[in-house]
Amino acid sequence: MEIDSKTPENATSGVTESKDADSISKTMEQLDIGEPSSCFKRKPVIVIVVGMAGSGKTTFLHRLVSHTMSSKIRGYVMNLDPAVMTLPYGANIDIRDTVRYKEVMKEYNLGPNGGILTSLNLFATKFDEVIGLVERRADELDYVLVDTPGQIEIFTWSASGAIITEAFASTFPTVIAYVVDTPRSSSPATFMSNMLYACSILYKTRLPLVLVFNKTDVAQHDFALEWMKDFEVFHAALDSDHSYTSTLTRSLSLALEEFYENLKTVGVSAVTGAGMDAFFKTVEASAEEYMETYKTDLDKRRAEKHRLEEERRKENMDKLLKDMEKSRGETVVLSTGLKDKKDDKSKMECDENEEDEEEDDDYEIFSENGDDDDVIDEDEDEEIASFRF
Repeated sequence: MEIDSKTPENATSGVTESKDADSISKTMEQLDIGEPSSCFKRKPVIVIVVGMAGSGKTTFLHRLVSHTMSSKIRGYVMNLDPAVMTLPYGANIDIRDTVRYKEVMKEYNLGPNGGILTSLNLFATKFDEVIGLVERRADELDYVLVDTPGQIEIFTWSASGAIITEAFASTFPTVIAYVVDTPRSSSPATFMSNMLYACSILYKTRLPLVLVFNKTDVAQHDFALEWMKDFEVFHAALDSDHSYTSTLTRSLSLALEEFYENLKTVGVSAVTGAGMDAFFKTVEASAEEYMETYKTDLDKRRAEKHRLEEERRKENMDKLLKDMEKSRGETVVLSTGLKDKKDDKSKMECDENEEDEEEDDDYEIFSENGDDDDVIDEDEDEEIASFRF
């Protein structure tokens, strides 16, 4: 780079500015300030597997683990079911290593469901350490597969389940995989029950939801996709039933039409391994949706919470300053109500003393009268004694 000798100051300033610009750009590249979500994308995708009891969650997760190993996908497995006796796969993090389910039942005198819920609550108190373990291996992982308890309501509607889900979602791209038993959903009423529960999970977690129709080796899920796309076909399946449940199911199918349009579905078989590639492609699409929509909403909610906390702190500070201005540096005596209680207590003691004194006076008067009666009684005794033989 040639420097003009006639304008050394301008040239020097230009060189300095270019160096500053280069250093700033390098610093921004190192800090990833230009693209705040790029660092977030490199972290593993969390796949939380939930479903009704008997839908095949554990078998499905076993198939996912086998597929990741055969496809050379870097996976990390986590078990959150404390009541399971044996696992068909190896778990990197297992809740049974931390909490003893049967000992919790004995110690707190709980039943099976209460024991699972309490074990999950105890494990959630240390979940920041679990997040730390996953963060340390984030660059080496593609997916984190999470198995949940068989009782779906224990995880989806408990405080510990919400804590675990929000802890994952605030750190990594998180996707909920809702496993549906396809053969049992062939009934329109059962199918509608599953769809309502899937909708409730979507509203509860506010995370991308993938509807996994399991056991397609027994019954294909084409009928379910057709019911979701065309409500008239679903209504035709209800023509033979004229009960109140059938009428309610018809109305709910119309209400869930928009829910069906934005719902990602995939058919799999945990036994044969069919549909595994399609499932992971759907998970990747849901992770992109998380980065575009759900993470933005999460950041907004977090910013709103921070703003409310700042406003509350500011209000408290303003109130403190006003109180200090009113007092003008003097000592302020806070009215806690204890002084009034002491005054009332002393007043009550004085009243009690006065009542005791009055009672003593009455007793003295009564005792004097009692002595006179004793004198009279003695005279009467003497008169009676004079007539004795």
